[in-house]
Amino acid sequence: MNKHDFKQRGLPVIHDRAAGIDIGSRFHVVAVPADLAKESVQTFQAFTADLERMANWLVNLGITTIAMESTGVYWIPVYEILEAHGLQVILANARDARAVPGRKTDVNDAQWIQRLHACGLLRASFHPDREISALRSYLRLRERHLDYAAAHIQHMQKALTHMNPRLHHVVADIAGLSGMRIIRAIVAGERSPSSLAALSDKRCKAGIDVIEASLVGNYQPEHVFALTQALSMYDAYQAQLLVCDQQIAQVLLKLSQEKVSPVEQLPKPRHNTRQPNALNFDVRTLLYQLVGVDLTQIHGIGPYLALRLVAECGTDLSRWRTCHHFTSWLTLAPGCRISGGKVLSAHTRKTKNRVTAHLRLAAVTVGRTNTALGAFYRRLAARIGKAKAVTATARKIAILFYNAMRFGMSYQDPGADHYEQKYRERVVKGLYRRAAEFGFTLQPASGVS
Repeated sequence: MNKHDFKQRGLPVIHDRAAGIDIGSRFHVVAVPADLAKESVQTFQAFTADLERMANWLVNLGITTIAMESTGVYWIPVYEILEAHGLQVILANARDARAVPGRKTDVNDAQWIQRLHACGLLRASFHPDREISALRSYLRLRERHLDYAAAHIQHMQKALTHMNPRLHHVVADIAGLSGMRIIRAIVAGERSPSSLAALSDKRCKAGIDVIEASLVGNYQPEHVFALTQALSMYDAYQAQLLVCDQQIAQVLLKLSQEKVSPVEQLPKPRHNTRQPNALNFDVRTLLYQLVGVDLTQIHGIGPYLALRLVAECGTDLSRWRTCHHFTSWLTLAPGCRISGGKVLSAHTRKTKNRVTAHLRLAAVTVGRTNTALGAFYRRLAARIGKAKAVTATARKIAILFYNAMRFGMSYQDPGADHYEQKYRERVVKGLYRRAAEFGFTLQPASGVS
């Protein structure tokens, strides 16, 4: 068989109506099968009218499925417009669609993506439905507002440091109730240490005399002006957070109306403490109506984290066949690089997945609790280190979330003592087995069960 015959045969075509798009910031290059159009490769500008023209051209050619790389954020309008025209869009990881050497042009990239997709060699990255995608966008915007507001808290702290009232030494958080009362009074013109100290909450650990002494400052006009500006910006972002919360609540209400209401009532919360930067509505109730299970019963998952997980993963977790596929997508499962029967590496891959970052933080928090998950974390941390223990605990929380969302599993914590007992039974069983292998019989000591 010569080279020409091999080129003609090639790989089997699975999608004969497949197209490939090379995404760019100014224009997009689209490749379709050569037998569908005289010009099988066309370039379209990134303007919305050109994107509509591109979608109509693909529909008229009878294209049914399209693949593109996730290039920056430029793929988002292309994806949404093509999806609105009823086309199946595959968002491929650039790692999977990487061009071979000698193909690095826009036209060749588009043709290569089209060829790979036609042969079924590209895997679709996860992309949530339209409603879940909107919820995710609102939550990500809210997180940016929180980051910007936190920066202005630092600006307030810097202005206070210049004026020398040691407010941060006597209150736990200057953005808390007592701190904001005192800062607003300073901006309003109050300078009396006793009057400022009277605004502090009675639950402050520092005595009133210590608070009063710490609020004697050198209030220069330029520093007061900087404090006023930082406070105004902080308040502006707090107002935007309220608007974001309203939008998020509306989306959750709309999504929950399409679901059947749960038969059982919402369980009581595990604790009633309000988390910092919590949303300004009852998240647990709306989430329970949406997913039909109380995710906050899982240790490490609070109302806000439960909402973040639903916004990032959606409500239909059947897209991942098993919990192992789900944890692999989160890069919380061990790697599997094997060659010649030898394991080259079992490290987890690096990722920018927001869900993974939140689950790792939850694992650190649950490690301090007297629960089965906390006992699991502490035992692993003592044996293999905290970094691996965080990953393993985050994976367990992810599996519990997957089982709750897909199968409606209700979580009941067996407790740290139960976990320790199970661990002891496993160790003793292993000791009996090893002793039997060497021809010995173990006998428990007197008075020990």
